[in-house]
Amino acid sequence: MTQKDITFVADFLTEHFNEAPELYNRKGKYFNVERVGQYLKDEDDDLVSPPNTEGNQWFNFLKNSTHLKESPLLFPYYPEKSLHFVKRQMEGVIDQCLQKPADVIGKSVHQAVCMSLYKTSQSEDSTPQLYKLPFLWNDKTSNIHYVLFTILENSISKIYILRRHTDTSRSVSNGILAVDFGNFLNNSINESSDSRCYSCLDAHFYDDETVTVVLKESVEQEGKERVLAQLPLS
Repeated sequence: MTQKDITFVADFLTEHFNEAPELYNRKGKYFNVERVGQYLKDEDDDLVSPPNTEGNQWFNFLKNSTHLKESPLLFPYYPEKSLHFVKRQMEGVIDQCLQKPADVIGKSVHQAVCMSLYKTSQSEDSTPQLYKLPFLWNDKTSNIHYVLFTILENSISKIYILRRHTDTSRSVSNGILAVDFGNFLNNSINESSDSRCYSCLDAHFYDDETVTVVLKESVEQEGKERVLAQLPLS
């Protein structure tokens, strides 16, 4: 150890482990513990060396503010307690705040409709992921909720659009439909249907009336592997 290291340790011991007669009547060791470690102990006991808040601008501000001093919006301060104690207090308050909304929302949710999209085998083998690209969109103008998705096993060239009215008592026409991209980008009917077939890589709503899709050509050719298309819902 260098002389600098020894001096540092000596200064640390001198500052933090001086005898403290006022602590003699307390259980355990009667000297000041290291001031950082006391905050991290998972105990409900008061701190041995609580912080000195004199001159703290925030506390002075609160003390001089008649509106904020008793405000229920401010989390109470416990200068004599460790961070573990404060953490448990805050978790309790947060749990209490979230419990009522959770009960209300939970009781208000119910199944509006049930649709069978696909069937899987009953074997014990892990079922492959068949449902892909779920994207949600809410059209506030017409009060219709949309879900875009694809089913891999059925047809990778199709994208499904499910729509429901936000008022569950009302229905909409074509509640679910499929858009088959297939060979819709062929320039003429003379082109082979197998020569340019497309599958959907991704799909999002661009706005209330337009869907943006990223298509992949099944027979990849240089410079023609991906297509970005804007499709009107109509």
